[in-house]
Amino acid sequence: MKKRIIIPIVAIGIFFTTVSFKSDFFEIAKQIEIFTTLYKELNMNYVDEVTPATLMDKAIKGMLDDLDPYTVYWNEQQVEDAKINNSGVYTGIGATAQTREDKIIIVEPYQGYPADKAGLKAGDEIIKIGDVTLANFEEDAGELLKGAPGSKVDVTYKRQGKTTTTTITREAVKVKAVPFYKLINNDIGYIVLSKFNSKTTSETKAALIDLKSQGAKKIILDLRGNPGGLLNEAISVVNLFVEKDQVITTTKSVIEKYNATYKTRFEPVDTEIPLVVLINGRSASASEIVSGGLQDLDRAVIVGARSFGKGLVQRPKKLTYGTQLKVTISRYYTPSGRGIQAVDYWHRDENGDPIRKDPKEYNKFKTKGGRTVYDGGGILPDIEMASAVYSPITTALLKDNAIFDYATKYYYSHQMTDWKNFKFGQSDFQDFLKYLKANNFEYETETEKKFAEGLKLAESDELNNEISQSYNQLMAAIDTAKEKAIMDKKVEIESLLKDEILKRYFYREGLYNYQIEHNPEILEAVAVLNDEGRYKKILK
Repeated sequence: MKKRIIIPIVAIGIFFTTVSFKSDFFEIAKQIEIFTTLYKELNMNYVDEVTPATLMDKAIKGMLDDLDPYTVYWNEQQVEDAKINNSGVYTGIGATAQTREDKIIIVEPYQGYPADKAGLKAGDEIIKIGDVTLANFEEDAGELLKGAPGSKVDVTYKRQGKTTTTTITREAVKVKAVPFYKLINNDIGYIVLSKFNSKTTSETKAALIDLKSQGAKKIILDLRGNPGGLLNEAISVVNLFVEKDQVITTTKSVIEKYNATYKTRFEPVDTEIPLVVLINGRSASASEIVSGGLQDLDRAVIVGARSFGKGLVQRPKKLTYGTQLKVTISRYYTPSGRGIQAVDYWHRDENGDPIRKDPKEYNKFKTKGGRTVYDGGGILPDIEMASAVYSPITTALLKDNAIFDYATKYYYSHQMTDWKNFKFGQSDFQDFLKYLKANNFEYETETEKKFAEGLKLAESDELNNEISQSYNQLMAAIDTAKEKAIMDKKVEIESLLKDEILKRYFYREGLYNYQIEHNPEILEAVAVLNDEGRYKKILK
């Protein structure tokens, strides 16, 4: 009787699964055939000449645009760049750079590497590489700076209105995951962890062991500005401080094979040493797995500002001709069950913008020891610091390169020989505000966007003449509010200005040495570690 019942049920299940699969397969085949014929007809019949590759690139971009910003198509060069980024080793000039219009801006030359040896400084504008003038070059100009170790390249750049040419000898560049660590106050080890590449765990472990040998009895792990990277390295970094077989993160997906639980796999270095982790609004992905895991396991006190909230997992999928699709396959969750992702790209508002969860809708979760923590995207610190926040006005200043460009101006108008004597006072901040006005810095708030949309609707309804005066008054009021916002966010803006300026004179080593003595988040971390009662109270 059981067989008579079960066999038909299984058969029905297989039937519907097969029908569903065939239906999906048919729909995919149908849509691909429609696209192929459309693509062919466009190329054969469009009134103007079209480039097949350009059309296809735009088609792919359009298909991915409505998903999330992390699901992207990589061409052959981007695939190679990703491999280099994960390895931490490449051959080049040893500098981070940014392409702006028809030039390359040096963002940061690494101390002791080719760009630095050739005399290039942050803010220099490269306008010619070898015989190629960048204004006439339509490809990725950054590729011209790459080459075999020992090869030379002539670079013409502008600095403060003056044009200079220098020769750079390329060499292998090793990008350290731990660019700096130091013993503070004889018993606190400070470790800067800037990225999660294949060398992250080994470098962090080496720094931790060395600091302990120097006398460190407490540790500060600095993840501020760390954009993330390799998942396995994040798990292994947590493993340095917690026991084997602890759940650090889980991934969940509608696709069963991508649901996974990630645990620590090795014997730790030290499970007892007091630990503080620093994060801010630019700490993302793997940084959030580390800070969230240590927080949920009550293993560390988290100090700073809510992290970025990048809780989507990507996996590269090989395509033809050496290209790849980096596709979002699942979401990250902390040991307590909190979702890390802050922005919902799959449920959008009436304007098509992704939705961020309202704080009123945050959910409570419990750490291993019973403390209450909340979701809402990113990791919320146990101790919040205003200096670590990235508000909308600050983000706009960074996006517009206002802080970077002002630091360039400051560098060429101020002499400084020792980071210990650096002071950025009220007069300097006022000078920065004057710089913003002189350079027409504009920041469009969400409020302005909505009012502008309303004005367009009014024009369509032929009501714009009646409301234009009120609209102008509103815009004037918003401009006043924006000026006030800069002053209200002075602490966080000033912190970023100091960091950018100090790097110009003393590289990252000087910056970190200065921060150890003056940065509010580091000083707070030191204070917590030096107050055993407060440290234990936060964790219990």
